[in-house]
Amino acid sequence: MFANVQDVFKYIRGEGIEQVELKVVDLQGRWRRMTYSAATISERVFSEGTGISLSPYPGFRTVEQGDMKVRPDVGTGFIDPFHARPTLAFICDMLDNQGGRYPRDPRYVCQKAEQHLASLRLGGHALFMPELEFYVLDGASYRTSPGESFFSVQSHGLGWGDAENALYRSTGFEKIGQADAPLDRHTRLRELMVKRIEDAGIKVKYHHHELGTPGQVEIELLFDTPVRTADSILLMKYLIKNTALELGKIVTFMPKPFHGHAGSGMHFHQYLSTGEKSLFFGESYGGLSQLALQYLSGLLVHTPALMGLGNASTNSYRRFAPNLAAPVKLFFGLSNRSSAVRIPAYAVNQREARVEYRMPDATANPYLIVAAQLMAGLEGVQKKMDPSALGFGPIDVDAYALPAEEQAKLKGLPMRFDDALRALEGDRAFLTAGGVFVDELIDSYLKMKRTMELDQVHVRPHPFEYELYFDL
Repeated sequence: MFANVQDVFKYIRGEGIEQVELKVVDLQGRWRRMTYSAATISERVFSEGTGISLSPYPGFRTVEQGDMKVRPDVGTGFIDPFHARPTLAFICDMLDNQGGRYPRDPRYVCQKAEQHLASLRLGGHALFMPELEFYVLDGASYRTSPGESFFSVQSHGLGWGDAENALYRSTGFEKIGQADAPLDRHTRLRELMVKRIEDAGIKVKYHHHELGTPGQVEIELLFDTPVRTADSILLMKYLIKNTALELGKIVTFMPKPFHGHAGSGMHFHQYLSTGEKSLFFGESYGGLSQLALQYLSGLLVHTPALMGLGNASTNSYRRFAPNLAAPVKLFFGLSNRSSAVRIPAYAVNQREARVEYRMPDATANPYLIVAAQLMAGLEGVQKKMDPSALGFGPIDVDAYALPAEEQAKLKGLPMRFDDALRALEGDRAFLTAGGVFVDELIDSYLKMKRTMELDQVHVRPHPFEYELYFDL
């Protein structure tokens, strides 16, 4: 939106901006914010940063070390439509008190991944295109306490408990993707979401109803650089959730909110490009180059560790079940949606040739998982990995339909969050190459996920355990 800080203050004066909001991401992938009066904010904030306490942010500084700085990136400015007063918002970088970059800042990690690619002199830059899947609901309540543990969801789209939705239940509509209206009830809501996303400077490819139920939808972006892709994911989630809330709906990006219905992933299409040509286009399998096959090898080799960052919740592993559009084995294939890495057949050409990594979901911190994918792929290129020699296929049949003995020959995935975290702990050299990830960040992330999430879920009774064991 802005090329320099002078443009920012010219816009503030010319458009009557009353507030300036600074947004910063924590290690979990949640935005935090501070809101300033536009009359008091100065150009020094954009050059030197402004003070912030990071002690409330999981995985960052402790209370006695919490004082830090954040510096807004002028190129990320957008009008925030959810304020009563005209508000201009910016995404920030984190600084230490000496003005240097904070090594645990997830955005800094993604910036360093771009720099690492440039240092390898492969002749191209990285482009990513995410697909965001989520459920639109009419309401939800949940609680955990020593004497109570439940969740309850209200959704006309899901057809639970109301005669009005007998059509959906009788036709099996929950298994139909890309449905048209009136079965797709969220067209106008998505249109408003997309308008606000595009107004914020993000380019949208398309949106549609998704496979899971009438309440599951998808919005897909166009390609962008790694940092801008991660910025866009956080901004999209913010705009999507708040637009829904404004219209009396709620949104969840949980990977598996409902048993028996499709989960929500966050697939990433990606390739290296010169601007005019995809470096992934070639004459090898699927119309790919050797560089592309090496790159996807890196993704597959490091998938267990990548899942620790990209499937970053205990709930993530409930999504991986046969016949629910989520990979359950590690292989690649042309146009094969049961694969962990798919080669989109419709994009096999000199300009667009790419791969789609189908593992991650939206519980991931987008900066960390985008950077980690790039680092894994680049190690595959540097080591000239061969996916077929490594036992990753290609597989051109539906893996869900293979006989059990054939499925057993395919490499498996971590099926629990603690297994993925152990893989990340032991397989981190590809991440720390070039100083992109630092051990301090990885160790802090592992501690946060284990103590704040994994351990806390483990010690609490599950409601289904009452059905299984209460009367024994």
